[in-house]
Amino acid sequence: MKRGEEKTVKDVFYTILVAFAIISFWRGAWGLMDLYLFPSHKVWSFLISILVGIGILYFTENLMKRLI
Repeated sequence: MKRGEEKTVKDVFYTILVAFAIISFWRGAWGLMDLYLFPSHKVWSFLISILVGIGILYFTENLMKRLI
């Protein structure tokens, strides 16, 4: 391998590793939400999750506008 190719292989390896970590985190978070957020009422669990997500996105967007 040439010197420039080593960095590319290392970058690809780290990218795959980080992607796996992110996917694993969200899989765990969704699994916990399935277990504890209205476990017997899936529709309510989904609706509350959507509303919480929209609320977080709304407030963080407004916060960013104020900070910038």
